[in-house]
Amino acid sequence: MTDPLDRLSPIRFGRAICGELAAAERREWWLADGRGGYAGGTVAQTLTRRYHGLLVAPVDPPLGRVLVLAKADARLVTGDVEAPLFTNRWASGAVEPRGYLALESFHLDGTVPVWRFAFGDRIVEERVWMEPGADIVYVAWRLVGEAHGAAPRISVTLLANGRDHHGDSWPGGFAPRIAVDGGTLAMTVPGRFELHVAATGGTVVPRGGWYRDFDLPVERERGLGDRDSHFHAGDLDLPLPAQQWAGFAAGLTPQSAPDLETALARRRAHDRAVLAQALAADPVFEQAPGWVMRLVLAADAFAIARPLPDLPQGRSVIAGYPWFGDWGRDTMTALPGLCLATGQFETARLILETFARFVDQGMLPNVFPGAGATPEYNTADASLWFIEAWRAYVAASGDEAALRRNFPVLADIVAWHLKGTRYGIAVDPADGLLYAGEPGMQLTWMDARVGGRVVTPRIGKPVEINALWYNALAAMTGMAERAGASADPYRAAAVLARAGFARFARPDGRGLYDVLDGPDGADASLRPNQIFAVSLPASPLEPEIQRTVVERCGAALVTSYGLRSLAPGAPGYRGGCSGTVEERDGAYHQGTVWAWLLGPWAVAHYRIYRDAAAAQRFLEPIGDHLRDAGLGQVSEIFDGDPPHTPRGCPAQAWSVATILEAWQRLEHAKFSTAQLDPFTRC
Repeated sequence: MTDPLDRLSPIRFGRAICGELAAAERREWWLADGRGGYAGGTVAQTLTRRYHGLLVAPVDPPLGRVLVLAKADARLVTGDVEAPLFTNRWASGAVEPRGYLALESFHLDGTVPVWRFAFGDRIVEERVWMEPGADIVYVAWRLVGEAHGAAPRISVTLLANGRDHHGDSWPGGFAPRIAVDGGTLAMTVPGRFELHVAATGGTVVPRGGWYRDFDLPVERERGLGDRDSHFHAGDLDLPLPAQQWAGFAAGLTPQSAPDLETALARRRAHDRAVLAQALAADPVFEQAPGWVMRLVLAADAFAIARPLPDLPQGRSVIAGYPWFGDWGRDTMTALPGLCLATGQFETARLILETFARFVDQGMLPNVFPGAGATPEYNTADASLWFIEAWRAYVAASGDEAALRRNFPVLADIVAWHLKGTRYGIAVDPADGLLYAGEPGMQLTWMDARVGGRVVTPRIGKPVEINALWYNALAAMTGMAERAGASADPYRAAAVLARAGFARFARPDGRGLYDVLDGPDGADASLRPNQIFAVSLPASPLEPEIQRTVVERCGAALVTSYGLRSLAPGAPGYRGGCSGTVEERDGAYHQGTVWAWLLGPWAVAHYRIYRDAAAAQRFLEPIGDHLRDAGLGQVSEIFDGDPPHTPRGCPAQAWSVATILEAWQRLEHAKFSTAQLDPFTRC
């Protein structure tokens, strides 16, 4: 029987990449533990972001994440000779030591990053992985092949911290207690947390003091603080027998000497099970290309535990690693691809029922609250994506019991939108369309601000909000019948909204307006938002107008990695998303390419041209991108101008999800002549 891990496209680099510092630093590995914690770094093992580290853990659950263990700088010691297995960048401009020059190869084994260092005829392998469902990271080394000559050892410098993962280190205010008991080191930050490091053998020595002035070039590019310092918590000296793992486990609970072989087997078994579940849930994955199976594995990183008092098994979705939390809009947009396409139906239900508890005045939180925090409801589309996520869940799982339990929440969402809720969100009885917006508020997914200025306010009747509104009413018509409720109110509202949606068609025949009835009238900017009027399961458009939308977006917005947020040549277009925070925010939705739009584009293309293979070809460049930036993951954004350099968050949930979902639906479409129907996958 084929090992599911063998279905993955290889992500591997030799000396041509590993030995070139810029190329090795551009490529990052990211791990997640299912609790919101993560680890990440570069192929070169340098720190280039403030978010890089071996253990970033939710010290203040659910998402108060703290950089706990930054680095484990290792040296291979043979007699009196030391060879570095790491690299550091310093504020002086120095790169020292240059361990990357000994790096013969790097690859991902499932999700596990693997480095191989070559010193003459001696090969040392290093691996890092996280324990699923626990705030524990493992770092391990072994000799590959037989040992010759003097017995080697691994000497490890442990660099720790205690700062918020968004923040700056404060050496003067960080004074942890260090204690060693045999092969275990404990670093205690009174009133905050304890870091426990347990080695496989050898000696553990407590230390103190700081390694200062690490250089963070990616933060400098982003216009943020570019210096960091880390606390020298201790040193490990570990024997390195041939063919045996030496290393340590580090976590927020007491650790015993780890069985690294068994722990690694657990991690690989988890990865294997993720792929096997998708294969069991949908036979189309049997013939899926390796890059698609990489997306299946990538999807597993984003679902996290979010227990609630009345739902201890509550779940949510991290919008992206490393800096995002869980967001209502992103979660609901991503849920079908992350959970339904991969056969994770129970996770999908728990996410939906977790969020159902936070619906208020018909709205879903934009920023999901932390413990004791107040939810932020400044989003006009999250609740509409919530209805679509429920539709997709019921269609995929057939779980009408869950639908009946939660249908009152869905009905309440529609009722509030009909009578009016926060921020001017309400149906205009004249045309059945949703109006949304107030000065100074950003309510759509194009939500960037520069200082106090909303870059794309889009006050009025945004096109995708109303495509979602019509789709929600159509979905509610079907779900009401399945839940034993009357569908008549939703059917009537849908008829009115569909008739009103005709107002979005531009009289010059050049697609749809982006916003109607705004403070300055109709906005004819060519943006990708209109594509949802074609890609969503229920479209309010006549076929000939759908075709015009696809043609217009295809000619000006489509790139290899997603759709531009504004057409080139339009006033305000920005072809690059880099520079200071203000510069980046100003470009965020003014031409920047968004990967999450690639899936809807491919579905819309199929709807018009009925060629599933041709539509899938738009997704294929993502297979190449998986070997760049966040390895095995899909970036949040790319520059609008070629070569479309990846920017933003290197591992984004809805980027992975919408592309995976689109590929799956299109693969089904190859074997069916049916229309893409609201209650079927294709």
